[in-house]
Amino acid sequence: MRIKLLLLGLVLISHQQLAFSAGKKITKIVLDAGHGGHDAGARGQYSNEKDLTLAIALRLGKIIRDSMKEVQVLYTRTSDIYPTLPERHEIANRANADLFISIHINATPGTYTREMTGYKTVKHGRKRVKTPVYRTIHNRATQANGTETYVLGLHRNSQKEDAIGEYGETVTQEPGLMNENDPQTAIIIAQYSQAFLSRSVSLGSKIQQEFANDGRKDMGVKQKGLEVLAGSAMPGVLVECGFINNPNEEAYMNSEAGQQQIALAIYRGIKAYKAEAER
Repeated sequence: MRIKLLLLGLVLISHQQLAFSAGKKITKIVLDAGHGGHDAGARGQYSNEKDLTLAIALRLGKIIRDSMKEVQVLYTRTSDIYPTLPERHEIANRANADLFISIHINATPGTYTREMTGYKTVKHGRKRVKTPVYRTIHNRATQANGTETYVLGLHRNSQKEDAIGEYGETVTQEPGLMNENDPQTAIIIAQYSQAFLSRSVSLGSKIQQEFANDGRKDMGVKQKGLEVLAGSAMPGVLVECGFINNPNEEAYMNSEAGQQQIALAIYRGIKAYKAEAER
């Protein structure tokens, strides 16, 4: 199924290239709320990524529908379910959508410290001596803050660290990352780069600029081999809206005002991109 959908994506990419060369109205946007269902995503002190991404996606969709009457909004999910990555691709590709926007929440791996909890007596030869006892404390809280947007690419550095930050320390394989040793990956990346990379970077840059205009820290537009972007045959970005293990950002993203401000920033970025693309 995954191979079929990715090959379908390649076919659609070739058609999309021709359409964009002549200019194309943006009339369909797919919003993907990351994670869901059994997959909670990153965890904060009291909230889960899957709930925040859904809340922001639904707010963003409402803003687009209210402000862009000519644009149809489609969702990969509207409730607490988990569509697989191929299912998310299929929704966008079968709709022949013009933009794919995946919404996520960031996290860092945290830090580990050792704390002495007391002493224990151990036998050392004929003597009994006291030795300190330590425990390891995992501090998930971070001072990291800000937003970043990803476009499709293959960057090997720091992928494991990023995955651990989002998915927890039990990660053994990067979830959602493409297999760099798979020959199909190179084909997909090349096709995507020719057709959509520059447009995706433009969209991501405009979204990041709107976050910066709101006073958020701009961590830039980056590349990563994310399958959720590779399988969708259209320009697409993955937006990391803030750090859930930063107490201040977690509170901000759980507030109605924070969610609305995030959704509005993404909407303004889409609006600026749409105006530029349609010119």
